[in-house]
Amino acid sequence: MSIDTTAINREANLFADHDEVWLFGYGSLIYKADFAFLERRPARLHGWSRRFWQGSHDHRGTPARPGRVATLVADATSSCLGMAYRITPDVFTHLDHREKNGYLRHALTLDLLDGNEVEGLVYVAREDNAAWLGPDDDDAIAMQIANAVGPSGSNRDYVLALADALHALGEQDAHVSSLERRLRGTRA
Repeated sequence: MSIDTTAINREANLFADHDEVWLFGYGSLIYKADFAFLERRPARLHGWSRRFWQGSHDHRGTPARPGRVATLVADATSSCLGMAYRITPDVFTHLDHREKNGYLRHALTLDLLDGNEVEGLVYVAREDNAAWLGPDDDDAIAMQIANAVGPSGSNRDYVLALADALHALGEQDAHVSSLERRLRGTRA
């Protein structure tokens, strides 16, 4: 698969026939909603873990020095806390562009923290996309993040803003916390 997934997502047309849909954000979408939404609620996605295994050649890095950004990997024993936004399909044009670096739309079940379960849209970068970097030890991932900057800013700032947003939600994500400690200079 090429890095730019915009056309693939538009052709798939997932949820385009709905008047509104829930969108799940687990990375910068938690704290940076640069699109119109009708409602916003904390939500949990079961069976998935957040990992910094996706390369960012367009936002938090460059083709020569890619950053690392969050994606989801299937993990039956885990869950991922994020933010659900009720949106209209006209927002897809913006989101498909924003998430074009290897992310595909998926329909998954979200648990809103108010107890309701809804079908939602989630952008996931899979290992078969050209920007996939995959797993590495947290020291190596943190070093790559610390040295990457792209048009949207420092990769380090992205990770620390996500860590702060998760703290504000009362969430402890072991992978994010490990990277945060390294990026802030502690190894506890």
